[in-house]
Amino acid sequence: MYSLAHQNVLIGNHRIACATYGEGVPLVLIHGTPSSSLIWRDVVPALNAAGYAVHLFDLLGFGLSERPWSPEADTSVAGQVPVLKGLMAHWGLDAAHIVAHDIGGAVAQRFTLAHPGMVQTLTLIDSVSFDSWPSERTRQQMRDGLDALIRKPDADHRAHFRDWLLSTVVDKKKLTDGPLDAYVEIIAGTIGQASLFAHQVAHYDPRYTDDLTPDLHRLGDRPVQILWGADDAWQKTHWAEKLHAAIPGATLHIVPDCGHFAMEDQPEEIARLITAFLDRHPV
Repeated sequence: MYSLAHQNVLIGNHRIACATYGEGVPLVLIHGTPSSSLIWRDVVPALNAAGYAVHLFDLLGFGLSERPWSPEADTSVAGQVPVLKGLMAHWGLDAAHIVAHDIGGAVAQRFTLAHPGMVQTLTLIDSVSFDSWPSERTRQQMRDGLDALIRKPDADHRAHFRDWLLSTVVDKKKLTDGPLDAYVEIIAGTIGQASLFAHQVAHYDPRYTDDLTPDLHRLGDRPVQILWGADDAWQKTHWAEKLHAAIPGATLHIVPDCGHFAMEDQPEEIARLITAFLDRHPV
């Protein structure tokens, strides 16, 4: 299983993999990089049980969604905003609770600032913000050019990104025994390897979050919750504290024994925190 998104819809002439689970109050989940909607698999059942209809999708250029051939296709954080808006129209949603992880958090921030009336509450999980991304190592790789990485032998590529993905969690055995191979498969092979760099890494650009800094206070016009892994090696907790300080009224929870892929390390706690927050802010 590479994704929870088993349906397909055309949004802006691109095929987007998506799905809806359960019935009730609408809630949209947005994943990050280099993952897919698969990352929500252990959270969705608890959200459904709490009375929420979960709408999710694979970002354009990610997971089972289209990997565009044209270099003109915009799979950046900014490019995902109209995809989300189109999906909400497809789902018939005038507004929804939004929960977003990693670069999905940047998509959610931009979407909320552009369409504030469509977001009832916002939960950001280990989200990129300000100039917190990418890592210095990735910045150097981007400066050196990504062509060499695209041409890297498949076995070397898989080994490197297997280790990279393991750095997202505290419980490495759980990830290895679980979805690690699926995560690697999505970004490897003839299509996946090139797509990873063309549709994801090439767009790791902090300007998509840094330019939001003067307006982050506006996110506080609705309830905002920030959830963060205490052991996040990709987005250190000081970024959580900085983001918390920038959004008036926001709540912050640092989750123990939890890395960057919080939904892998602590799915039950993440689901509990989401539902408790949403229950305090009914529609």
